[in-house]
Amino acid sequence: MLAETLNFTRAAERLHMAQPPLSASIRKLEEELGIVLFDRLPSGVKLSSTGEAVMREARLTLFHAEQVRRTAKEGSAGNVGTLRLGFTGAAAYELVPRLLRAFREQYPKVGADIYESHTSELLRRIESQELDVAIVAYPVLEKTPAELILLHHEHLMVAVRADSPLAARDEVTLADIASEPLIIHSRTQAPDLHAIVLHAFRQAGVRPNVVQEAVQVSSMLGLVEGGLGLAFVSSVVLGHVSTQVKLLRLSGPGSKMNLGMALATLPGGLTPSARNFVQLAKGLMQPACAD
Repeated sequence: MLAETLNFTRAAERLHMAQPPLSASIRKLEEELGIVLFDRLPSGVKLSSTGEAVMREARLTLFHAEQVRRTAKEGSAGNVGTLRLGFTGAAAYELVPRLLRAFREQYPKVGADIYESHTSELLRRIESQELDVAIVAYPVLEKTPAELILLHHEHLMVAVRADSPLAARDEVTLADIASEPLIIHSRTQAPDLHAIVLHAFRQAGVRPNVVQEAVQVSSMLGLVEGGLGLAFVSSVVLGHVSTQVKLLRLSGPGSKMNLGMALATLPGGLTPSARNFVQLAKGLMQPACAD
C-alpha cells in the first residue's frame, strides 16, 4: 500500500491503522531484509531500486498465495483433483463414456485415472482404497463392505455367429440352446454372473453344455466370432457388435434375470471429486433406472 500511495499518511488511512505502527513495520521489514525499500524524501517516499525488485517478487508471492487458497477451496469442493474410476468391460460400451463426458463438462479441472477389470477385482480395489468409485455388474452375491447404488437395468442376451442356424431367429429359450457349446462368465473372476446363469438353467430344468469361460464381454464376442460357441452377453452391447455376430433375446423359463450396473463405493471414503461423480451419476441414471 505504501508503494502505491508513496505516502505514509494515505497508506495508513487505507490500511485503517495509525501512521506510527506503519512506519515501525516498514523499518522492521527493512531491518529483517537488510536493505532499504524506500528512499525518504522531503516530499514523501519513493521505492528504491532494490525496493522495486522486491515489490515485483512480493506481488508474485501474493498472487501464488491467492492461487493456493483458490486451489484449496476448489479441492474441498471437488472441482480439482483426480477421480480414480474402475469399470467392467460391459460398462465401457455406453455407461462409462456417457458419465465421463457429463462429468468432464461439469468438472473440467478434474482428471480421471481409469481402470478396467472384472467385478471381483474392482470390489477388492474399492475395499483397499485403490479406487474411489467402480461401476460393477449387479447383483453382487459375494460379501463386500462396499455400498452399491443401482444405476442401470439390463438383461442377458445370447450372442451367435451370423451364419448360425439360430441367427434366423430373434429369440431363444434356455432349453433351445442347452445342448449348444456355451461360453459363460468365469467362475473365479466373475462368480456372480456365473452363478446367475447356471441358476437360470436350473430354473429352466436343463443342463448347459459349457465349453469355455471368459471374463470380458469383448473376449466372449471374439470367441463367438471364432466359432467356439454361443455366449451370454449384456444387452448394453446392442449396436456395438460386428456384422459377424447377432444377439438373440432370451424367453421362457429362467430368462428373467434381474441384472444391471451399479456404483460401488466405500462408505465414508469418498473424496470430494468422487462424491461429485456419484451425485452426477445418480442424477443422470437413476430416474431412467426407476422407470
